[in-house]
Amino acid sequence: MTVSEVYKLRKQGRVEEAYSAIRSLYAEDKGPYTSLAMFWVATDVLKKRVTENRLAEAEKIYLALERMLPHVPDKEGWVGEAFRKSQRLMGREPSAQNDADKGANLLIGEWGEELAACYLREQGYVILERDWHSGHRDIDIIALQNETIVFVEVKTRRNRNFADPISAVHYRKQRNLLLAINHYLKYRKLDHPFRFDVITVVGTLGCENPEIEHIKDFTLPCYFRR
Repeated sequence: MTVSEVYKLRKQGRVEEAYSAIRSLYAEDKGPYTSLAMFWVATDVLKKRVTENRLAEAEKIYLALERMLPHVPDKEGWVGEAFRKSQRLMGREPSAQNDADKGANLLIGEWGEELAACYLREQGYVILERDWHSGHRDIDIIALQNETIVFVEVKTRRNRNFADPISAVHYRKQRNLLLAINHYLKYRKLDHPFRFDVITVVGTLGCENPEIEHIKDFTLPCYFRR
């Protein structure tokens, strides 16, 4: 198994296989290329362990990431940003109450996105990208269904007491998504058919039966121009 093959497993969503393979490689080679792969796969597994409520294992992985961080190349700053997300996921940021609330919301958001990605894979979709950024705009999941590219916004809520999660995909959010989708298609030089979907997740972190609703072909606010 090579590092390139590990990245291929990761892209296919085969996180556990990628983790097992990269740990074996990392035990023999702690060079920059292998260390970077180890870091990215470990962050994937950390998220997965949190969603599975296997918090003791998540804590061990987080501490390993903390030890690795000084030795992982980070020319673009993406590694540092990913580590900060892991910090928030584990509640390790400064703990004023407002920060704690933000951390809890991030945690349930990460959980919802992981559930949505698992759901899509079970439905036969291939995940192309997760958390793709265009400036300050982002697309939660980009997937492929047959020859159609599917851009997916995921909204997660603990309950429906105040509003349905779909209400968070408001006009301004739709406009930002439209710009991000346009950028992605131009950046990747793609000419595939595409659509925009919304997946809502309602439930508390780690619950066994969250409500998942998949709204396909959600209408964006204006005509799409390439």
